[in-house]
Amino acid sequence: MSNSLPVQFANVTVMTKANVYFDGKVVSHTVLLANGEKKTLGLIWPGSYHFGTGAPERMEITAGACRVTLDGQSATKDYAAGTAFDVPGNSGFTIEVKSGLCEYICSFLPA
Repeated sequence: MSNSLPVQFANVTVMTKANVYFDGKVVSHTVLLANGEKKTLGLIWPGSYHFGTGAPERMEITAGACRVTLDGQSATKDYAAGTAFDVPGNSGFTIEVKSGLCEYICSFLPA
């Protein structure tokens, strides 16, 4: 995966209502790009959390680190800032943050 993650998005619409999960342990905001792409920018506090997916997603880690297990797999992989992983549509993943905050960009990919 590419480790040249964006540091900013130009000409976007930002939804002001946060997406809050797990009693505030995972929080993101939706960003709509001019070309119609949808992304969320968020952070994850220490803990372990499971998310389901409708559409395929790419999770790019922008700060911190996490450990991920994709649904249907037993292998767990570590991801640090500058790395990314893809999650199939109609699937899910468990993400674990050991300490500190993990910041991410989630891109919703075409099916």
